[in-house]
Amino acid sequence: MPEIRRLPENLVNRIAAGEVVERPASALKELIENALDAGASSVAVKLGEGGLALLEVTDDGCGMAPGEIALALERHATSKLPDDAIERVSTLGFRGEALPSIASVARLSIESRVRGSAEGWHRVIDHGALVDEGPAALPPGTRIRVTDLFGKVPVRRKFLRSARSEYAACLDVVRRLAMARAAVAFTLEHDGRRILTLQGSDNLAARVAQIVARELADDGVVIDLERGAARLTGVAGLPTFNRGVADHQYLFVNGRPVKDRLLVGAVRGAYADMLARDRHAVLALFLDIPPEEVDVNVHPAKTEVRFRDPAFVRGFIVSGLRHALDAEGRRSAQAPAAPAMGNWQAEPITREAAPALASLFAREYGSAGVREAAPAWRGYDAGGMAPLAARAEEAVESPEAAHPLGVARGQVAQTYIVAEAEDGLVIVDQHAAHERLVLERLKAAGAQDAMAGSQALLIPEVVELDEPDADRLEEAAETLAQFGLITERFGPTAMLVRAVPAALSKGNPQALLRDIADDLAHNGAALLLAERIDHVLATMACHGSVRAGRVLSVAEMNALLREMEVTPRSGQCNHGRPTWVKLAHSDIEKLFGRK
Repeated sequence: MPEIRRLPENLVNRIAAGEVVERPASALKELIENALDAGASSVAVKLGEGGLALLEVTDDGCGMAPGEIALALERHATSKLPDDAIERVSTLGFRGEALPSIASVARLSIESRVRGSAEGWHRVIDHGALVDEGPAALPPGTRIRVTDLFGKVPVRRKFLRSARSEYAACLDVVRRLAMARAAVAFTLEHDGRRILTLQGSDNLAARVAQIVARELADDGVVIDLERGAARLTGVAGLPTFNRGVADHQYLFVNGRPVKDRLLVGAVRGAYADMLARDRHAVLALFLDIPPEEVDVNVHPAKTEVRFRDPAFVRGFIVSGLRHALDAEGRRSAQAPAAPAMGNWQAEPITREAAPALASLFAREYGSAGVREAAPAWRGYDAGGMAPLAARAEEAVESPEAAHPLGVARGQVAQTYIVAEAEDGLVIVDQHAAHERLVLERLKAAGAQDAMAGSQALLIPEVVELDEPDADRLEEAAETLAQFGLITERFGPTAMLVRAVPAALSKGNPQALLRDIADDLAHNGAALLLAERIDHVLATMACHGSVRAGRVLSVAEMNALLREMEVTPRSGQCNHGRPTWVKLAHSDIEKLFGRK
């Protein structure tokens, strides 16, 4: 057998680099985190060929003295742990592995100057070997330059993606860290081209909208909620402002960008009955909790965390998001799309269209045709408007100002209600709107409690499970019983299902229990059952709502509008589509060339 030996330092650093430096974006993340931890108010990033040829990060932080530069390039040397309390770490980095790991697989140059010092110092490491050091001229702060990444490790180099893909990953890193520190100014250059310029600001919502999507400023809600020592802030897009992928969800814990399954599941749960399953919310959430309540030392790149009380965290996020969305429930991302507005452009009457227009007048005013049509029209204009005005007065229920969604004026295609509001024209999708109203009415009337009523099984169902899953289900039995799912332990590796929620009585108890067991394992809370009942309620609401193609009276249309105005989340249907859109007076004036 080979003897046990101590690995050489350069090999140890290369092994550590395999964990920390997966690609250029991984190295860039470590360098920017160091700059932020150094108290920088401005961070400038330069990339070459997506980070494959160049990574450069310049900051105006505290800087390092020559002795500290040398120490920073040794493994497990850091200024971020003044004592041994690693469970209370509050900085982005803390392991002291990033710089030596990067320097072992690339050419790394560090230039730094402490504020108040007459000159700076530089040190160059080429794949683990010191090649140069000496005085350097630079402003207070630090500049780190990384070139020839994996140049002497061809096995790692060939697994990197194209320059375009690596650039996209680097851009995502800069965006996430720029959101995490809104007060810090950021600039990003790629191959000599300025990509991003962000000024430092205390306005978190503005910073998020500038980075994620400018529409989020109008189509999002600001979140600010506290519960005990925990605080949740950020910006969440309205359900109608959604995407086909979850790449536009940015999650932070104590200022650290993370990609955590628990948090992603909480977001999905909060939007459960407001989005279709193939659509995803757009948001940036910042969760701040005491450091001892979260373990950030569970992943080499620190992108995953573990919570001491995951059920509290998930419930806090779900309730915080729903509270914020409910407060703005009647809003929707309902600005008319530019292509749709373009379809309203008026077309000039061409010579070819003149005969058709003459035929139309002939049908309206008799065989005399257009010559007699003009006097007839003039007569209508002079004396025929009074009846029309009288009918208009009769149609007005009350001043539009008293009703945000206005007063119904008619129905188009037996599907859309046209209403006049004080500030424009409102068009309502009657089926989508009524679908949401029925669902909220069911919930408000206590339908969820009724749905949770148990349907006893004629023959109890035995569900075989792993012992840990059975243990978790046994612990959650009382909670599950509140939703109508009655279970009991049946041996070491099985659960007995005696009753299921009435809404799920036609389902498969075995599949239901296994899904709940998976949810308990991942999230520590049996929320999947409640979400399933919400889904059943949404299906019932869809089938029980007014269908497109049904003719509504003016009174019915106005009743629908009034109920929408007082119902939470009425701005979107159960699938995340808008229930109404508005053409402002200015939009209408543009259509007719008045502006």
